[in-house]
Amino acid sequence: MRPSTIACLAFGLLGAMSGGLAWATVGAPSLHVSQKGRAFQPNALMVPRGANVEIVNDDGDLLHHVYIDAPDFTFDSGDLRPGSRTQVVFNVAGTFAVLCGIHPKMKLTVRVDGR
Repeated sequence: MRPSTIACLAFGLLGAMSGGLAWATVGAPSLHVSQKGRAFQPNALMVPRGANVEIVNDDGDLLHHVYIDAPDFTFDSGDLRPGSRTQVVFNVAGTFAVLCGIHPKMKLTVRVDGR
């Protein structure tokens, strides 16, 4: 395991234990994020460039809409019915806010490593 991966894992564990923001570190190029309870679970990720993040609407009766609107990266899933999935490939390094167009308090922060 690379030292930066170990540091990210330690930071995520400390954040989770302190009730703060927890970062999930991904070594593989694919990850699952759930939309449930009007929240993204997890609410923050650290991924390598090129990672594929699958976002699934796991809310039984709520419609969601995933979008990213950054100067160098945009994405729009359109409406996601319960059980629907969308794939986002993060090919650009940086930190991105992934939002729900229907529930403005929903936010997923994705940090994409440029290496």
